[in-house]
Amino acid sequence: MRSTADVEANLAQAEALGEEAVGKGADLVAFPENMAFLREGAAFPEPEGLEGGLAQRLRRLARRWRRHVLAGSIPEKVEGDAASRIYNTSLLLTPKGEVAAVYRKLHLFDVNVPGRAVFEESRLVAPGKEVVVADTPLGKLGLSVCYDLRFPELYRRLARAGAQVLFVPSAFTAYTGAAHWTVLLRARAIENQCWLVAPAQWGRHNPGRLSYGHTSVIDPWGRVVASRARGTGVVLAKIDFGLVTRTRREMPCLTHTRPELLP
Repeated sequence: MRSTADVEANLAQAEALGEEAVGKGADLVAFPENMAFLREGAAFPEPEGLEGGLAQRLRRLARRWRRHVLAGSIPEKVEGDAASRIYNTSLLLTPKGEVAAVYRKLHLFDVNVPGRAVFEESRLVAPGKEVVVADTPLGKLGLSVCYDLRFPELYRRLARAGAQVLFVPSAFTAYTGAAHWTVLLRARAIENQCWLVAPAQWGRHNPGRLSYGHTSVIDPWGRVVASRARGTGVVLAKIDFGLVTRTRREMPCLTHTRPELLP
């Protein structure tokens, strides 16, 4: 997707893409980070809790499609926060529109690469506190969001909790993405011997914000099995859980972990 400050246009785009994905046989529809709203330096207008209109709209789509839906991330109001911040929340829904899991982004994008990438996400967003693996009929799904990708200890926690598929919905900046995005995605898949699904924002959202794109699906051996460098559209891949089992059996890295070295 290429979301902007126009919430209704973003949601209409998401709905059309979801319809296309379902029509092509997707069992799970996953969207990027900030799917409903993306504007530099501005919080979502009138953020709501997870019982609000935005979440309810996504729940209706899951029911209509009769599919699991990962709302890559949406803004969630933080009750009682003196700074009026939001959570950057990834919401996993069942085909009945029920909430299967809620993950609030743990690592916030506070960086300063002058002239390239200057962001202070913590000014608007409160960090989450929990590592989340959802046990679903589609397998065990480990949740994360964008900047989390740079913190390998999170993904090792997810893998040790049983995750077979790691999700990384993102809006990676164009500058950092060109250098690091695919390298980091492949590394997280390889070192945790998991599938990795990374729905990404792409292109220019406004004069000050440009995302790298390159939505990708990567297998446990680190092969990019499906990708879309740029442009709005659907990326499909078939997840073979047998490959997770075989990779972990043939190269049992996860069982060779030295507990005394873990963070």
